[in-house]
Amino acid sequence: MTTTSEATPRSVTSKDPATDRRPARLLALVLAAQFMALLDIFIVNVAAPTIRTELGASGAGLQLVVAGYTISYAVLLITGARLGSVFGHGRVHLVGLAVFTVASLACGLASGTGELITFRVIQGVGAAVMIPQVLSLIQQHFSGVARVRALGAYAAVLATGAAAGQVVGGVLVSADLFGTGWRPVFLVNVPIGLVLLVLGVRVLPGEPRTGQARQEARARSLDLVGLLMLAAAVTLFTVPLVLGQELGWPAWTWTCLLASAVFLAGFVAYETRLAARGSTPLIALGVLRAPGIARAALRILLVMAVNAGFLFVMTLHVQGGLGYSALRSGLMFVPTAVAFGAVGLTWRRWPARLQGILVPAGFTLVALGSAALGLLMRDGGEGGAGLYVVFVIIGVGMALGFSPTLTGALSNVRPEDAADASGVLVTVTQLGQLCGVAVFGTLYLNRLDSPGAQGSGEALWVCALALAAAAAVGVLVGLVRRRRITGSRRG
Repeated sequence: MTTTSEATPRSVTSKDPATDRRPARLLALVLAAQFMALLDIFIVNVAAPTIRTELGASGAGLQLVVAGYTISYAVLLITGARLGSVFGHGRVHLVGLAVFTVASLACGLASGTGELITFRVIQGVGAAVMIPQVLSLIQQHFSGVARVRALGAYAAVLATGAAAGQVVGGVLVSADLFGTGWRPVFLVNVPIGLVLLVLGVRVLPGEPRTGQARQEARARSLDLVGLLMLAAAVTLFTVPLVLGQELGWPAWTWTCLLASAVFLAGFVAYETRLAARGSTPLIALGVLRAPGIARAALRILLVMAVNAGFLFVMTLHVQGGLGYSALRSGLMFVPTAVAFGAVGLTWRRWPARLQGILVPAGFTLVALGSAALGLLMRDGGEGGAGLYVVFVIIGVGMALGFSPTLTGALSNVRPEDAADASGVLVTVTQLGQLCGVAVFGTLYLNRLDSPGAQGSGEALWVCALALAAAAAVGVLVGLVRRRRITGSRRG
């Protein structure tokens, strides 16, 4: 039976009754910021054709408008997590939110492609500073059942932000408010960001530090070599993934991917030596050895790759192949978003006998749903009512694959390692989304032999099978682990 202390957020134990509602306000505020940042990754996808027309952007320029945010976001996420542990998660969250809001205003006022790319990169920097603090604040201010619920809300926001980005982008572009075209997809962040900043100053903890804590923080902040090596590895990995398809995969893209692996190996070796000498590395490698973290990272990578690939490829198919408007294509994903959010918030209340099979069952549903999606739309048709049933199945499956995985992984992490764990898992989430768009988007475009619904439907069928295969890997990860555990018990 769960005790009261296990079910109560830590900050509720304060003697001041006025603090009773603070954890709920804190959670609502940081999740709203999380939602806004995630929205901005996907909202631009729908606006991209209008941006290209109005600014005269080249194909590569448009790719950088869409991906400049993602690249800087992915590169700096772990650095953002470390900044939170050094200067205080509440303070750093507000700084990142301020940078994100100002950059959003600049994006909305940009007069050319170069300006827009630059401000998108700065937007990503703000998000990378802001977002890693969310998991750390949840870890520090919630415990027991309250933490599980907070993580469920976090997971629901994380996934519904992707689908909501498509919907909101479609609505804003189609509305063409005051003749501003694509600009509201960025300007909408400004009033929201200002409100969150005003509330955040009052709600987020200042986290004052003692002299000893400040000394420890300074010691943790000195791993500049590790920071540069990791930034180089992630940059060399993400840039060719983003631009490779557009440029025809020239030799430099493959060279960058190889160099990324070299820098990553060097980073791991350097961090290991640093920890052995008693210094504090950029990433506490012990976090990666915590029970379930490595397996969770792989599963999160897979489910986010499938999620992003599904959204991206379906958008290409319905807008390019079926000729849907931005608004109609965005609204198609509402069933997926609703299913993901509902399951992400309620799975913990399901019968105890089901808890152990939720994750493999989720990946199985995604695999079956992806295959069914391909079958329904293979001939170039619209799929009928069955398509929306499939969208719900995929949403349920992705929620079951993601939410219990994230909750289970973080439950094994010590509060003092929350920043490192959140940085790693959020980075994996972002890299999964990036890989999903790059891999499945490239597969779709390479298989697109002819324009029109029929050719697009055939390309979608191939991608659907690939999405199903990626989901099947998530099932196999759990089976391999169970077999190892069984074998060790027998031995």
